[in-house]
Amino acid sequence: MALSDHFREFRARLLRCLLVFVVAFAIALFFRHALLDAVFGPYEDAQQQLPNGTTEATTSGASAGLMLWLKLAGFAAVVVTAPYWLYQIWAFVLPGLYAQERKMTRIFVAIAGPLFLIGVALGYFTLPIALEVLIGFNPSGVTNLIDFSDYLQFFTRTLLVFGLSFNIPVFVVLLNFAGVIKGRQLAAYRPWIVIGTFIFAAAATPSTDPFSMCLMAVPMMLLFFASEVIARLNDRRRANRAPNAGLGPDDLSPI
Repeated sequence: MALSDHFREFRARLLRCLLVFVVAFAIALFFRHALLDAVFGPYEDAQQQLPNGTTEATTSGASAGLMLWLKLAGFAAVVVTAPYWLYQIWAFVLPGLYAQERKMTRIFVAIAGPLFLIGVALGYFTLPIALEVLIGFNPSGVTNLIDFSDYLQFFTRTLLVFGLSFNIPVFVVLLNFAGVIKGRQLAAYRPWIVIGTFIFAAAATPSTDPFSMCLMAVPMMLLFFASEVIARLNDRRRANRAPNAGLGPDDLSPI
């Protein structure tokens, strides 16, 4: 295809994504009260565990109420339409990939999607505990005012961090399939991977309690161990297919 054809295809796919987003945005506005209950659910759970008067949700400005609904509907529309616009991106890039690369992207989509959703669900589950711990640092007698815009950013950032962190082992497996890293390298750096995972979980989780950190770090470690096993099996499969692959000029061949 000529460069102008690529631009026309990109424009067509972009217009489709915008149309789907507008439709989803309108539907989200219709169900705005249910969406608000779902987003504010973790905050309300944390509020019930705190003494009365410790925290209160607020908005500021004459147009704050309108912006509240627009931001909420926009966030919901982006999340709901994610499978469609991600597919459009993949379909635009697909013709330029080799057959093996296409196979790897299909495997990645099939595994990464469910893992991302599991991470988001865990993030939503731990969010009330994180909010309770963070708001609990508020001095006695002082009311903590939660602005909706700040809370929505905190909410989305937490869920995205949990979802993306569960896909890190998938990238490790893809790097192994691409020949960048070996299973024995993962085994050699296993202690540092364990330490790094817990440090990442401590920094990524919004609260300072060990429960939230372990709830992210432990599943990540299990996924890392699974990725190491898959990498070793893939290395063994490659060695059986090509026994001399990776040998230096002075290394002894098994055949």
